[in-house]
Amino acid sequence: MDTTSAATQPPPEHAASKKSLGRAIGIGVAVVSLAMLALVVLQVDLHPRTDDASVRANFIEIAPEVSGRLVDLPVKDNAFVKQGDTLFVIDPRPYEYALKQALSDQDALEQQIVDARRHIAAQTSAAEAQRANLANSRTGIQTAGTQIDASAAAVARAQAASTAADAQLKLATNNLHRIEPLLKRQYATVEQVDQANTAVRVAQGNYDEAQAALMQAQAAQQQANFHKIEAASLAVEQQAKLGQAVHTIDTVDTLVSQRPAKAAKVESARLDLERTRVVAPFNAYVTNLNLSVGAYARPGAPLFTLIDTRTWYVIANYRESKLKNIHLQDPVDVFLMGHPDRHFSGTVESVGYGVFPEDGGVAQGLPNIDRTLNWVHLSARFPVRIRVLDPDPTLFRIGATAVTVVR
Repeated sequence: MDTTSAATQPPPEHAASKKSLGRAIGIGVAVVSLAMLALVVLQVDLHPRTDDASVRANFIEIAPEVSGRLVDLPVKDNAFVKQGDTLFVIDPRPYEYALKQALSDQDALEQQIVDARRHIAAQTSAAEAQRANLANSRTGIQTAGTQIDASAAAVARAQAASTAADAQLKLATNNLHRIEPLLKRQYATVEQVDQANTAVRVAQGNYDEAQAALMQAQAAQQQANFHKIEAASLAVEQQAKLGQAVHTIDTVDTLVSQRPAKAAKVESARLDLERTRVVAPFNAYVTNLNLSVGAYARPGAPLFTLIDTRTWYVIANYRESKLKNIHLQDPVDVFLMGHPDRHFSGTVESVGYGVFPEDGGVAQGLPNIDRTLNWVHLSARFPVRIRVLDPDPTLFRIGATAVTVVR
């Protein structure tokens, strides 16, 4: 029994070699595993990846700029629309009426300006006529003044003639009174007395004629004074009429100054009418549409949202320890969680520079620092904005989960 069992056991040298081979294989596997692990760690460090990423796109809320009832709503929720497609139409009738009213007011103003210019042309002619009348009145004043001077000279001459005739009458009368007593004593003849009487009558006639001429000259003087006063009054009246005519000419400027306001109202009414029809500003998907035709739209109140399909982004949150290997314009591999078989190319567009710290509280204007200390610190994550270069709008959705690898 002992001889047979000793014959079946392997030699000690063979067992030792197997043990050494197993130890070598184990060490080799461990070394390869460590090398692979180091390579993986190096690759992960040099080419950071994360599945904490989501798809983003620009979007806008569509809100009307005018109010009214919706009369047409051709789009549907989650439908694709092209740039220029009609999104909705607000009842345009009130704005058509407003535009017609603004155009009518503008035309009425133009007619007022035309009529005012015609009236001003007439007033200008009247003003010129008033200027001519004023010039005539001033000439009349000068003429009346000349007539007054001539009348004063005539009065002076008539007064002198009257004085001379009065003196001649007195002389003839005195001669008659001296000769008449001499006739009784026959110191004077009858003929001499008759001659004296004739001289008195002639002198009396000359005196009467001189008095009449004096009265006529005085009357002419008074009439000349009246003409001067009348001409002065007429000149004042013509001056007032001229001022009124000139004031009327200036009123057209007020009407002309209203033109910009009327034109602005027309443009505003035309713009409001154009705003009753709202079109898509870009290719987009309609979302959050929860209304129907007949709803009342108010300015600034969003009706639905448009997702801009022209540009898609992925916001990937990387640990702060990985940011050292992420640079602007680095190429990025992008995979969607819902379509992991599709590969998309991207590029790093920006790296975030701030996130809100967990211990960043403020109390009464001073930093509030926690007195406790955690032994395990979690690294912060910063958003990296990645622009997708070859997006498929049918697969990309805002908020979809993505996996990114920076190359």
